[in-house]
Amino acid sequence: MSTLDGLPVVVIGAGPVGLAAAAHLHERDLPFLVLEAGDIPAAAVRQWGHVRVFSPWRYNIDSAARRLLDEAGWVAPDLEALPTGAELAGDYLQPLAELPQLKPHLRYGARVEAISRLGLDRLRTAGRDTTPFLICLVDGQEVLARAVIDASGTWGTPNVLGASGLPARGEREVAGHLEHALPDVLGVDRDRFAGRHTLVVGAGHSAANTLLSLAELAKSTPGTEVTWAIRSTSPARTYGGGDADALPARGALGSRLRAHVDAGRIRLLTGFAVHALTPTDGRVSVVVRHTDGSEESISVDRIVAATGFRPDHSIAAELRLDLDPIMGATRALAPLIDPNEHSCGTVPPHGVNELTHPEPGYYAVGMKSYGRAPTFLMATGYEQVRSVVAALAGDWSAARDVQLDLPETGVCNSNPEDSATSASCCAPAPTAQTSGRGLATGISGGLLTAPLTLLTLDAAPADTQTGGCCAS
Repeated sequence: MSTLDGLPVVVIGAGPVGLAAAAHLHERDLPFLVLEAGDIPAAAVRQWGHVRVFSPWRYNIDSAARRLLDEAGWVAPDLEALPTGAELAGDYLQPLAELPQLKPHLRYGARVEAISRLGLDRLRTAGRDTTPFLICLVDGQEVLARAVIDASGTWGTPNVLGASGLPARGEREVAGHLEHALPDVLGVDRDRFAGRHTLVVGAGHSAANTLLSLAELAKSTPGTEVTWAIRSTSPARTYGGGDADALPARGALGSRLRAHVDAGRIRLLTGFAVHALTPTDGRVSVVVRHTDGSEESISVDRIVAATGFRPDHSIAAELRLDLDPIMGATRALAPLIDPNEHSCGTVPPHGVNELTHPEPGYYAVGMKSYGRAPTFLMATGYEQVRSVVAALAGDWSAARDVQLDLPETGVCNSNPEDSATSASCCAPAPTAQTSGRGLATGISGGLLTAPLTLLTLDAAPADTQTGGCCAS
C-alpha cells in the first residue's frame, strides 16, 4: 500500500474554481480537504460584490457543482441574468459550500504558509513521487496531502504602479491614498472619492469600470475630478470594438468611456509612467516620466491602481515548478495564454497536460495558473479542474479530452499599439451579438458595476456601468 493512500487531495481556496474542484473530487469519490484563508466561502469574490459580471449565470456555474446543487433541490437563478459578485457568492457558492457532501471538508481561517514534501526539500529526488505533501498553515498546523490543487488566485497580489514592474519611488509611503482595483465608488467607498481628484492608472476593463463610476459620481458631486493615465500612446485597446464587440456590454463600456474622454469629463494622459509619489499637504504629488524622458507632476487626492495582478508562488518555493520566465504560468501553458498573442476568447482548450509541473501531484489552477496573463475566464478554470481531477482519479481519457468553446472577444491583447480594428487575434468577432446574452467571461475583469439591460448595443442605457472580459 502506498503512503499516499487515504490522504486527501488538498484544494487551496474556496472560490468558484476551488469549490468546483471539490465538487469534481466528490463525484470521483476522492477524499479531499479545502483550505480557505477567509472566514466564509468566496471571500475574495465578496470583495468585488458590487460589480456585475458580463456573462449570464449559465456560464458561471460548474457542471459538477450544478449536479450536486440540483440533487439538493437548489432553485437555480435565471440562467440568462447577469449576476453581481455578491449574487455569485450568496446565491451559488454559499449554497454549494453548505452542501453536506462538501461542508465537512471545508476549513476556514486556514491560510497556507508553505508547501513541501514530508521530510524532503526541493533537492531530494529519491522517493519524491510517493512522499506526501506537507502543507504548513500560518497558525502552525500541518496537513498531509496526496496531491495539491492550488486555486488561491491572485486577488491579494495586485501589480504595482511603477512602470518597470517595481514599486514607484514612494509608493509604499503613500499607501493611505492608494486604492486597488474596483473600489465601490458609488457605494460604500463613495466618501473617499466625492469632491476629490482621483487618478486612475491602467488600460484594462477594471480601470474603465472605475472611470465610468467616477464620471457618474462627478455628475452629482461638485469638485469631483477624474484623470485617467495609461502607459501606451493610444487608448484604443481599452475602447475595444464598440458596436462590433461580440459582448454588447463590453462594447458599450468602450463607447461610453470614449464619449466621456471626448467630452472632457475624463482627462486622459497617454505615455504616462509613474516615477515617484510624494505626500503633500494631505494629497499626493505624482511625478510621471514620459517616453521622451521628460517629467511632469500632477497633484491628486486618490490613486486607483487598476494595473492588474500577479501570482505569488512563494508558498511553493520548496516544490519543483517549471514556470515560464515571462508569464509565471507553466511553461507549456504560457504560449497558449500570452496576451501579446491571445485575447480571452482565443485561448485554446487546456487541462492537466498543460498544468503539470515537474512536482508530481501539484497543480495551480484558475487565475493563478495564468500567471500575469490577463486572459483568464471562469469557464476555463472549471475545465481545468475537471481535467485535473479526472487525472487524479486515473481517468486519463477524460483528463485529456479538454473542450472549451470560447468566443473571440475583440479586446484583451496587451500590445499597446493594437487597435480593435487591427488584423490581430483581438479584432472584433465577425458578427456582433445583438442580444443581451453574454458569453463566458472572467471574474477578474469581466465586470460591470450596475444592473444592465441589453437588447442591442444602441439600446444600452447611458447611465449603466460596464466592464470587460479580461483582467486589467
